[in-house]
Amino acid sequence: MTTELETFLESIQDVVSFEEFQSASEQLRDILAVKHVVYHWVSSTGEQFGVGTYSSDWVDRYLERQYLRIDPVIFGCFQRFTPVNWKQLDWSSRAARAFFIDALAYGVGTQGFTVPVRGPNGQFALFTLNDDTSDAKWESFVAHKERNLVILAHEFNKKALAFEKDAIGVFAQPLSPREVTAMTYLANGLSRAQAAQKMEISEHTLRVYIEAARHKLGALNTTHAVARALSSGAIVI
Repeated sequence: MTTELETFLESIQDVVSFEEFQSASEQLRDILAVKHVVYHWVSSTGEQFGVGTYSSDWVDRYLERQYLRIDPVIFGCFQRFTPVNWKQLDWSSRAARAFFIDALAYGVGTQGFTVPVRGPNGQFALFTLNDDTSDAKWESFVAHKERNLVILAHEFNKKALAFEKDAIGVFAQPLSPREVTAMTYLANGLSRAQAAQKMEISEHTLRVYIEAARHKLGALNTTHAVARALSSGAIVI
């Protein structure tokens, strides 16, 4: 392991906020010189959040299209205890191929490597590296760094477990009625356009409500905000 990675491993346990956790994922992306680093976590209570370098547009698209139901990475890794190269997963269905094409359009790379991690009380997480390179170069990269990547995955998970224990479910500011309405529509699977139409406001105004709710909930993105709003009881569906 390089000195830079060793320093990173020491520093990640010092982060005290989701914002710093997000910054850590960006720092690791740069250290490893890959396109994306993503950590997706499901807590023991079913709350989900993610940190990583996928665009917010792709995260919102993933939620709005309910891609969780067809994502081969989710299905493939949920049944495994060992790391997996995305090329080993089943992308043969029409839905999976369409999902992959959509992901590429939103900046997701063609190569992926995911480490599934399980916590002590039913937690489940995925630690993913993603890039655009040839099969040969990606296989060489993974072969040389797999042990370190597994260590990194477990360090990310250790920090997530600490957040679950110390920080989840405590919010200082209540959501306004309009923020509650906006988040409730998103939680029910409506797109931003549909939610804005229901509320008889512009999509720009809707985004203002969503961003305000996100900050109050201490969430990194819209997906995380919806999950925190549901798990805390701020919205009910």
